[in-house]
Amino acid sequence: MHKFLENKRGVVFGVANKRSIAWACAQSLAREGMQIAFTYAGERLERGVRELASEVPGSLCLPCDVTQPESMDKVFELLKSEWGTLDFMLHGVAFANRAELQGDFFNTTREGYALAHEVSAYSLTALTRRALPLMEGRAGSIVTLSYIGSERVVPNYNVMGIAKAALEASVRYLAHDLGPRGIRCNAISAGPIRTLSASGVQGFTEILDHIAKQSPLRRNITAEEVGDTCLFLASDLSRGMTGSVLYVDAGYHIMGV
Repeated sequence: MHKFLENKRGVVFGVANKRSIAWACAQSLAREGMQIAFTYAGERLERGVRELASEVPGSLCLPCDVTQPESMDKVFELLKSEWGTLDFMLHGVAFANRAELQGDFFNTTREGYALAHEVSAYSLTALTRRALPLMEGRAGSIVTLSYIGSERVVPNYNVMGIAKAALEASVRYLAHDLGPRGIRCNAISAGPIRTLSASGVQGFTEILDHIAKQSPLRRNITAEEVGDTCLFLASDLSRGMTGSVLYVDAGYHIMGV
């Protein structure tokens, strides 16, 4: 049976463990035949990411610290030497100090604000710039992961909400610049899912309960549902879409009071 991402190659940034949304995305992509390169952020995550990557035939596994330009350079140098070309990139990287994800937003430190934006927003632009030479002429697709805290107040999401707003604005500007090259850039705004990063948000269980009660579908979403949306955005089925934010949140984003 033909798989519609056969002969396509993609790199996935942001897998931390098996509950990561980026891992669910990678599984959906691999199911349809895409060859995947995984990255891991530091030695602490290496073993777990390598174990997951071993479940995906023909995958690569590379270290990458998005706060270090030379580390990002190395990833794309290796991809160029191993593959030569690239069709897809998933940006699932986000981080803020735990202390910044509780209490009043106005207490955000300058250092915490800068770190959240560097890792969670600027890294999309930095990685895209490095991916571009490998995507030229390939009708490539770039996808990032966002959250409704970018446009509405979610208590304790704080500086991460501001960073996600910057991330979504980056998607629009990148879409404009990359469009003439045939490369698309979109975001998925996923509903809350129990992940390593979500565990740092105070009151996360209450957020899950609220979504299940108030969303039109009356439930929370699964990482697999986000993964299949990523698959759609990576494929030619979404070839007419760029600069968009797609909501996978059981419809919660349409609700008022």
